[in-house]
Amino acid sequence: MSAYAPDERSKAKRYAKNVTYDKDEIQSILAAQPLLHVAFNAAPSDPSTPQFPTILPMLGALGTHASDPEPHIYLHGSSVARLSRLTSNTGPTGLPVCVSSTILDGYVLALSPYNHSCNYRSAVIFGHATFVTDADEALWAMELLTNQVTPSRWANSRTPPTRAEMTATAILKVRIETASAKRRARGPESDRKDAKDAETVARVWTGVVPVYQVLGEPVEAPDNAVKEVPGYVQQWTESESRKAREIALEGATG
Repeated sequence: MSAYAPDERSKAKRYAKNVTYDKDEIQSILAAQPLLHVAFNAAPSDPSTPQFPTILPMLGALGTHASDPEPHIYLHGSSVARLSRLTSNTGPTGLPVCVSSTILDGYVLALSPYNHSCNYRSAVIFGHATFVTDADEALWAMELLTNQVTPSRWANSRTPPTRAEMTATAILKVRIETASAKRRARGPESDRKDAKDAETVARVWTGVVPVYQVLGEPVEAPDNAVKEVPGYVQQWTESESRKAREIALEGATG
């Protein structure tokens, strides 16, 4: 098993049975959806004001470029955004960031509110973000990010991007230093005292309400000129919906 070495940033201190440092598990959570949350610190313009961390939702994808054998998280942003400017000014060291992804798989209803929970998959990654300046790597990352949103979309859209589009886009890549994942996939766990209380057991329904994202029927744009939804889009929507449902139901009965 290949795993990230935990340190003071990523080592879990609670609910250790839900935690893993396995790279495959962490990478599967990152690959499950394109929207990631990226946290970083930016010095306030007024030094007398408190410094608050900033968290941004960003499109991201995990990939391994030919220039480096290690996988990196590639992030898509605007070249004039604050995070892009901060990253470009840090040089080869990069900007310290924390990247997270969470997927809700179910609401867990126990006998008492204290023991209510959620089934979920989450990953937290610590690393340094750098600005991608190599044109070939930036174009490769654009393809990676596009296909993370919808598989095969790069080959089925107007490509490559124009010079103006690439200039307006910032591609950041995060070198992963340490990471951990948490996953809960089981039914409710009530206190023994509650479980032995016949009146409570007879009155309170317990179980799991599965949660999963269903991709709906594609809706064409007003100016769409293609008569039928492409097969790759239809197959993707059906496959993703089925996969999410299976994971949520498996956790509910696990």
